[in-house]
Amino acid sequence: MGNADLITSVDALTKRYRAPSISSLKKEQSSLSEAMQIWLSASPFFIMSTAQELGIDCSPRGDKPGQAFRVLDSEHIAIPDRRGNNRLDTMKNLLDDPRIGLVFLVPGSEEALRIKGQASISVNQQLLESFRLHDELPATIILVEIVRVQVQNARAIRQAGLWTEDAQTRHASLPDATSLMKSR
Repeated sequence: MGNADLITSVDALTKRYRAPSISSLKKEQSSLSEAMQIWLSASPFFIMSTAQELGIDCSPRGDKPGQAFRVLDSEHIAIPDRRGNNRLDTMKNLLDDPRIGLVFLVPGSEEALRIKGQASISVNQQLLESFRLHDELPATIILVEIVRVQVQNARAIRQAGLWTEDAQTRHASLPDATSLMKSR
């Protein structure tokens, strides 16, 4: 592939696409609506994206609804950082660059909710206690101040068939984590 095949300007990029619909432009908001907060209360899983020197880092997070994260109000979310592999990749990234992206899913729902925000790391004792799980406190709490939120078009999840029975059963033939980590 040569450089002549690369798009290097917004003008060249937008010429290749139709203009976004009015509804696409209006779906971005600066805070969580009441309906969004209700939808999020059912979410047990999300992907957290942070920036680092080598690029963007994405980390899956999940637990029972209300334990993986909590909506504090229409502009703030709290995420417990429970002790895991202790690499602290996400946490170190946030110390260097507080920008954060979150994509929330609810099993069975074809919608996703995307949040862009600014994160800080807290050790507020009351907040830590509120996320106590199996008699253990999280090490820290990631506080997210929401900058933008939008509902993601259901087409991608529908086309991927994430919640179909076929999608749930085809994983049996895939390599497990140990196999994935082996060197060539």
